[in-house]
Amino acid sequence: MTDGVTISQAAAFAGVTVKTIRHYHKNGLVEEPARDRSGYRRYGSAELLRLVQVRTLAGAGVPLAGIGPILDAGPEEFAAALVDVEENLTARIDELIARRETLRQLATGDRVLLPARACALLDRMPGLGFDADDVRTAHEALVLVRALMPEGFDEYLTQIEHGLEDPRHVAVVKLTWSAGKWAPDDPRIERLAEEVAAHFIADPSLLPTLGGLQSRQDGDTRHELLTHHGEDERPGWIRLTALIEQKLRAAGVDVP
Repeated sequence: MTDGVTISQAAAFAGVTVKTIRHYHKNGLVEEPARDRSGYRRYGSAELLRLVQVRTLAGAGVPLAGIGPILDAGPEEFAAALVDVEENLTARIDELIARRETLRQLATGDRVLLPARACALLDRMPGLGFDADDVRTAHEALVLVRALMPEGFDEYLTQIEHGLEDPRHVAVVKLTWSAGKWAPDDPRIERLAEEVAAHFIADPSLLPTLGGLQSRQDGDTRHELLTHHGEDERPGWIRLTALIEQKLRAAGVDVP
């Protein structure tokens, strides 16, 4: 009887595929057995044992490049190598758990993209009379500000918090946001721009600024991305914003 089994039989016994065995051969993890007189490679018990060992370590998460040294090491080195593998697996598990938690938070409203302080501002908006679209737009804007102006984000939140304490300012902001849905040629935009400009001229501290962009080489590009966000859904904003900025500059208010 011819000693050993074919590669197909070895794959079945070891619980892997023929392709996997050939991959092990290619990476030097299992030596290719000699061929018999018919030209077939015959796998004996030593090769089958090695296949099972390699499969087991690979299934446990050991990179293929590290399996050979582990199997060829002495008992002490083998035990130490397994400890290292376990530590790496634990780190990967912790990372995967963190990713899963991030996905769960994203599924409940993107709150993971913002710190608790910013989320608290969003939570206040419905009670101040802002609708769901306003809250969504504000959320998106805060995410963008945090991404494009991380060094000035806390200061920006402080400015918003300051404004929300002023009922008159809240009323102006609500009117400005609702006006974004007006047509750009709506005659009310001119009057509103006058009113908003006068509001900020009276108290420039209520005007949220993007000061964190001033020191950046690409600050102009980041500023454009931030200030024009949402204009597609609120066409009146383009003309309204331009008029407000024009009137503020004419009054000597520093507008980026």
